[in-house]
Amino acid sequence: MSKAKVAVVILNWNGEGYLKQFMPSVSEYSVGERYEVWVADNGSTDLSIQFLKQNYPQVKLLLLDKNYGFTGGYNRALKQIEAEYYVLLNSDIEVTPNWISPIIAKMDADSTIVAAMPKLLAYNDKDTFEYAGAAGGFIDKYGFPFCRGRILSEIEKDCGQYNVDSEIFWATGACFFVRSSIYHSVGCLDEQFFAHMEEIDLCWRMKNRGYRVMYYPESVVYHVGGGTLPNNNPRKLYLNYRNSLLLLYKNLPQNRLASTMFARLILDGISAVMYIMQGKISFFAAVIKAHISFYIMLGDFTKKRIENKSLRTVFYHNEMYYKSIVYAFFVKKLRVFSSLIFKQ
Repeated sequence: MSKAKVAVVILNWNGEGYLKQFMPSVSEYSVGERYEVWVADNGSTDLSIQFLKQNYPQVKLLLLDKNYGFTGGYNRALKQIEAEYYVLLNSDIEVTPNWISPIIAKMDADSTIVAAMPKLLAYNDKDTFEYAGAAGGFIDKYGFPFCRGRILSEIEKDCGQYNVDSEIFWATGACFFVRSSIYHSVGCLDEQFFAHMEEIDLCWRMKNRGYRVMYYPESVVYHVGGGTLPNNNPRKLYLNYRNSLLLLYKNLPQNRLASTMFARLILDGISAVMYIMQGKISFFAAVIKAHISFYIMLGDFTKKRIENKSLRTVFYHNEMYYKSIVYAFFVKKLRVFSSLIFKQ
């Protein structure tokens, strides 16, 4: 039996409610020649698996013994799934008719395109882009991610302004199309990230090796967002600050490493002081903990940096904003992606 063309893989952890709500659209619209739908379960203790067995026997199940997080869960699952393409799909996403085939057709036509994403709109406000990926991900010189359609906290309405196929810096992990061969050859998701920004790291590694990441608006999905950790959670804040530092250290070219890391440490220090002034002690503690964790993990990431450096072929990316998005947002009052000028 030949391997699947596309494996749509949902990582589940105690997500029975989301499976009940969103599996109908996934089951109905993820149909094609050699398409498969998988649910990889991260050691759930609710009735997720019983629900799927009773209602969706066509869905393939892969049961992990415990919660390995987003990165560990997917890596363990995808090692056991044979397909030409993987689609990593969050359990809180509603898909639409013909959401898979346009992207796969375009990736089939260009071997340099190794990852892609659809247009990501908000499930609860379907005319608005969704925070986690919107119309494609980008990053500024200090490691702060943003999107077409979402700069920091400012989210745009979808008026068709981004309805053009475009190369991007990163594709959202909420709905992530990737060639399986490249996913494994570049080292998969980095499990030391656990969750948050791991897809940015993977895309950056791929782009450093000469591959391309694309956004295709012909495909549209709707994302609830915040299904695992809400935006005001100190744990999520900790992961974002720590993983930003790991991301930069691991992937920056040598000529930008020292100056960028120094500037980022100063910016994080300013953030910590602001949290103290606002009385947000748990947020202040999260920033401090993130920096301590970064230094503890520095040895492991030095080895990864050396390996990445030896495999790197591209040192400049047009899809990186070589300025500060924080300065653009708070000082220059730029609120929409189209107002940004992408040049060094």
